[in-house]
Amino acid sequence: MGNQLALAQFCAAAWRKGALALCLALGTLGLGLSAKAQGRKGTIITFDPPGTGTGAFEGTYPRGITPAGGITGFYFDENFVDHGFLRAPDGTFTIFDPAGSFGTAPFSINPAGAITGFYFDAIGASHGFLRERDGTFTLFDAPGAGTGHFQGTNPYNINPAGTIAGQYNDASNVFHGFLRTPDGIITTFDAPGAGTGAFEGTFTSGVDGINPAGAISGGYADDANVFHGLVRAPDGTFTVFDVPGAGTGSGQGTFVGGINPAGVTLGNYIDAGGVNHGFVRAADGTITTFDVVGAGSGSGQGTLGENINPAGDVTGQYLDASGVNHGFLRSKHGAITTFVVPGAGTGSSQGTIPSSNNPSDAITGLYYDANNVAHGFLRTR
Repeated sequence: MGNQLALAQFCAAAWRKGALALCLALGTLGLGLSAKAQGRKGTIITFDPPGTGTGAFEGTYPRGITPAGGITGFYFDENFVDHGFLRAPDGTFTIFDPAGSFGTAPFSINPAGAITGFYFDAIGASHGFLRERDGTFTLFDAPGAGTGHFQGTNPYNINPAGTIAGQYNDASNVFHGFLRTPDGIITTFDAPGAGTGAFEGTFTSGVDGINPAGAISGGYADDANVFHGLVRAPDGTFTVFDVPGAGTGSGQGTFVGGINPAGVTLGNYIDAGGVNHGFVRAADGTITTFDVVGAGSGSGQGTLGENINPAGDVTGQYLDASGVNHGFLRSKHGAITTFVVPGAGTGSSQGTIPSSNNPSDAITGLYYDANNVAHGFLRTR
C-alpha cells in the first residue's frame, strides 16, 4: 500500500493506496512509457448514498467493486461520521455499521459479496470486521494491535476464498502485516528490513492486495523512512523490490497497489524530486514504468497506479501541472485512455480519482467537486 511516512504525509495524499483510511486510523529502471492518451468518456454514472454530507471533504468514497458491479466503500455524513455502504448493480444502497461503531470504513469486497474493512470505537481505536453477504458481522483484532486512539487493526483486502489481509499498528505505532484465514486464524508478519520506529514497518496494499492464491502485495518503510515494495507468497516467503529510479530520501521510494491472479503488481514510485511515476511489475520481476501524457512534473504531481484487474489492465489517476486529478485506464499492452467525471472540480487536489477496476474494466472511485465535496462514480466502457 502506498502509505506515507507520517500522519501529515498520509493525510496530504489521502486517497493514495488506501491512505485515507490509514490517515483516519492515525487521526495508508525502465524507460518511462508515455503511451498515447485517448479522451474516451465511456459511460459514467455518479452517485451518493442517502444521508451523505455536503460539506467540504464529506461525501462518498467508493473503494472495491465486484465482477458483477457491486460497489462498497464509505461516506461521511453531515457530522463527518463515516458509514459503510454497498451499492448493488441496480443502484440500490445498503447502509451498514458494525455494533459499537463510531465510524465505519469498508475497503474490499469479494465476488461472493463478503466485505472487509474496519470501524472505530468510542476512543478512536480501530477494529477489523467481516460482513457476510447476508449482513452478519464477525469482528476481530490482530494479536498485538494497539488499543489507543488511532491505533488498532486495519483490514484492506479479501479474496474469493474469504482470506483477509491488512495491517495493524501496535502500542508504539509501528505497523505490521496480518493474514486472517476463513476459519479466523490470524498470522502476523513483518517484511525483512522493515523499520521499527513510529509510523514505520510493514503495510499491505489497498482493495485488491491479496490474490486468489493468497499472495499479498504491499510494502515497508525502513529505518530511514524510505519505502520499498513487497510480495508475500502464500508460503510466507518475501520478495522485496525497488523500482529503478525510485528516490532514496525520506518519504520517497516504491509504493505498491494490488496484485492480480497472475501475480502482477502495480503502483507508483516517487523519484528524488518528489514526482510520481506509474509501474507494473510482472510475476518474474520485470518492471515497466509509465507516465500518462499530461501528468505534471512537479513534486507531488505525476502518475499513480491504483489497481490492476485479472487481465492486467491498470487504473489510477494523474495529477497535472496544476495539481488537478484525472482518471486513466492503461491496458495490459500499454494503451492509455484518460477520463474526467462530469462535475469534477478543476482546482488543486480536486478532480477524478479512481480506486478499483473489475474484470470488465468497470471503474469505481470518487471525484471532488468545486466545493471539495466527494461523490462516487462508476465508469463502464
